[in-house]
Amino acid sequence: QVQLVESGGGLVQTGGSLRLSCTASGTTGNIDGIGWFRQAPGKEREGVSYISLSTGMVHYADSVKGRFTISTDNAKNTVSLQMNSLKSEDTAVYYCAADPSFFRMAEAGHKYVKIWGQGTLVTVSS
Repeated sequence: QVQLVESGGGLVQTGGSLRLSCTASGTTGNIDGIGWFRQAPGKEREGVSYISLSTGMVHYADSVKGRFTISTDNAKNTVSLQMNSLKSEDTAVYYCAADPSFFRMAEAGHKYVKIWGQGTLVTVSS
């Protein structure tokens, strides 16, 4: 089994920055896709950014391109999300997620993902 633990959420003003981190533990050898989803109140969970651990291929939602950057530290089994130029619409609970297939995660979003962290709240105030 794989366990994911997020950290780094909080309150920030519009235009500010936050960095989220997710540390994976357990049987991580069969994980290739890892990344971030978010869910705002009353809205469906949506993909934010994912990365392939085997190829380094990345995917960003259009809404965060140019503002968010995903990265990994394989030695520490950590994936991070640097969020800059934050907007009020970025307010959500952010979830770290993992899947054996990066492409399935990129194509289907949260639909087939079964490995989730507990979530961390990001609030962007205007």
